[in-house]
Amino acid sequence: MRARMPLILLLLVLALWLAASYGLRYGLMEDSQWVGTCVAEAARWECQLRANLGWLIHFRVLGWVAVATSVIAFFVRGRVGSALAVLALLFGFPALALYNASLAVFAVVIAGLRLVRAG
Repeated sequence: MRARMPLILLLLVLALWLAASYGLRYGLMEDSQWVGTCVAEAARWECQLRANLGWLIHFRVLGWVAVATSVIAFFVRGRVGSALAVLALLFGFPALALYNASLAVFAVVIAGLRLVRAG
């Protein structure tokens, strides 16, 4: 049981991270109340967050970071490679939820393959 505990904890954290990403997508990016609010009061911190997140989505930053990290993790051995694969998953899951699925799906698969590989 102790050998599986880190895997169970990782899956739990990733599930919560994915849920938070979808909450951000549907609660801030797609909620129609923020469109009107941000037109009237663009200086609010929520509107600034929404605008900056929009730029990250537009330039596919999360997806590209996830792909780059997962490819590097695939070729690095040991704990460093595993840690990079987890980092790639932490970037890849929000990219899946935030409109970068075309890049993020490759990153998540590559990082997952790295995590199940021995060594």
